[in-house]
Amino acid sequence: MRILLGTSTPVPSPSETVNPDLVTPGPWGFLVIALLAVVVILLITDMMRRIRRGRVRADIREELDAEAQAEAAAESGSETGDTDGGDPEPGEPERS
Repeated sequence: MRILLGTSTPVPSPSETVNPDLVTPGPWGFLVIALLAVVVILLITDMMRRIRRGRVRADIREELDAEAQAEAAAESGSETGDTDGGDPEPGEPERS
C-alpha cells in the first residue's frame, strides 16, 4: 500500500478575488423572488376566503337542517293528536 504524502487539495489564497456577479442573484433573482412572494400571498388570501365561505355554508346548512327537523317534529306532533290549544276532550280536565 502506498501512502501519498504532500498531495492535498489546493486552498485558494485570500488574495484571489471572487467575481461578485457569480455569487449574487442579481436583478433577475430579486424579480423572481418578489414575484414568488406576491403569488404566495395571493394564494393564501384565496385559500382563506374559500375556507371562510365553506364555514359559512356549513353553518347555514346546519341551521336549515335544524329548522327542518323542528318542522318535522311539529308536524308529527300535530298528526298524533297532540295540540297546544283548543278544547279539551270530554272527561279531560282543563289545563291552565
